[in-house]
Amino acid sequence: QVQLVESGGGLLQPGGSLRLSCAASGSIFSINVMAWYRQTPGKKRELVATINSDGTANYRDSVKGRSTISRDNAKNTVFLQMNSLKPEDTAIYYCYCAAVIYGSSALRDYWGQGTQVTVSS
Repeated sequence: QVQLVESGGGLLQPGGSLRLSCAASGSIFSINVMAWYRQTPGKKRELVATINSDGTANYRDSVKGRSTISRDNAKNTVFLQMNSLKPEDTAIYYCYCAAVIYGSSALRDYWGQGTQVTVSS
């Protein structure tokens, strides 16, 4: 299995910045895509940004230009830097990866437990 542990977040000011980290651990053979999602009460979880193993990144329009997703393949870690924060960025942010574990050929989805980000003055 794969465990994802997020860190960062908390209460942040509008216009400020956040940096989230997520470390994957376990019996990992390979990780394909890593990503950040977010969810607010009563809404569906939405994709914030993805990054492939080759570093190719994609962003949802509302965070494009003020966010950077990056990863350290050697440490199975993904980061999200988001600047110019807005109140509408308030959400629980979830780390995601698609990974293959040793002893299996299946690519499976794994999720972190989520970290709260609140943007408010």
